[in-house]
Amino acid sequence: MEGAARHPIADWLDITGARWSLAGTEAVLKLRALIANGDLDTFWAYHLKQEHQRNHQDHYQQKHQLTA
Repeated sequence: MEGAARHPIADWLDITGARWSLAGTEAVLKLRALIANGDLDTFWAYHLKQEHQRNHQDHYQQKHQLTA
């Protein structure tokens, strides 16, 4: 499988004028794998939950203690 995928990926990355970092390439390939496996909706729900936790609950939840 790896050998078969190498050539289409190389063609995709060699598009004239495109610049791909290793991290960006890996992210796109992971998203394409999620789409191909039918797991994108499950992953996206998990991603949104984790982002909400990281951006909101972790910052504000512990700063205010209930006194009642």
